[in-house]
Amino acid sequence: MRVRASFLLPLAALGAVASSPTTASSPEVASVPGAAPRALVSTAVATPTEDRPARRRPRPHRLAVVTRPVPLRHRPGGRGRQRIASVTEFGSPQVLAVAARRGDWLGVVTTSRPNNRLAWVHRRATGLRLRRTRWSLHADLSARTLTLRKGRRRVHRMTVAIGRPGSETPTGRFAVTDRLSGSRFGPYYGCCILALSGHQPNTPPGWTGGNRLAIHGTDSPSTIGAAASAGCLRAADGDLQVLMRNVPLGTPVFIRR
Repeated sequence: MRVRASFLLPLAALGAVASSPTTASSPEVASVPGAAPRALVSTAVATPTEDRPARRRPRPHRLAVVTRPVPLRHRPGGRGRQRIASVTEFGSPQVLAVAARRGDWLGVVTTSRPNNRLAWVHRRATGLRLRRTRWSLHADLSARTLTLRKGRRRVHRMTVAIGRPGSETPTGRFAVTDRLSGSRFGPYYGCCILALSGHQPNTPPGWTGGNRLAIHGTDSPSTIGAAASAGCLRAADGDLQVLMRNVPLGTPVFIRR
């Protein structure tokens, strides 16, 4: 796969009714002269909600929009080691996915940290604006599928190509950093590119391009559904166009094997 810059692209209630005025909390015996003892029976009825608790609506995913350079830390309250700009290396607005929170500190997914390692920003930092999204992407490498969800609802599911042996697609939590036109980089990227925050630590031998991961199209549609890329997820242009219309920057991407 050919790439420019540092971009890896191919890739109840209970109701109790007693049978007599006697309290039904315990099975007492009615005493009637000349009659055989008779046990009181409790006819408790469970409401449907007792067996089926209300399903809670999932919380939206937090995003942090960077409007001016913000210090990044390797741990909450740690020393600021670097600053993150308000735009990405490809010129998109910098929108970070928030994956954790400790007090006023937010753990964000960013290209400046290794895969599955968070950077930390103060939620009240100047230059940081918070918002939310219900969109998310879920890749299953074993099934070679990518699913777009809004909350719990499946909106679209597609077959994808995954990393080939030796350059397997990394797993973990990532985020969409850029939405780009494929023609800007070459026909082998298809119509569209969703750049991800992740990196490929196992590039193919002789690889001279960058190590950024992405979800993108391809000019070799026969590879879709195969283990054929250097780590990126490849999909058909029609599927990519659905993502481009719906997926905002900062959308979390979960990749599992």
